[in-house]
Amino acid sequence: MQKQREMPYVAHVFVCTNDRGGEKKSCADNNSQLTKARLKQAVDEKGWRGKVRISTSGCMGLCSNGSHVMIYPQKVWFSGVLPDDVDEIVSAIERILADD
Repeated sequence: MQKQREMPYVAHVFVCTNDRGGEKKSCADNNSQLTKARLKQAVDEKGWRGKVRISTSGCMGLCSNGSHVMIYPQKVWFSGVLPDDVDEIVSAIERILADD
């Protein structure tokens, strides 16, 4: 029998990497894979493993405004994200961890 538990992370960051292959705009058009890689690198460099998890997300349904990054459970949402925006997202994570 499965047990319900509290989330093991302070913040879980989802990066949409949905790729529609050029048929329609998608988050992958803004190089979201690189955004995810840079976020993972930042988590490692800052020693946040075990507190912050970076995961790939499928489509979040707002492709025309992508790329999207969501921080759960804090309900923080970034749209139009490019790899150069990672510092802003990392700053948001720092504020979340400081409040924890």
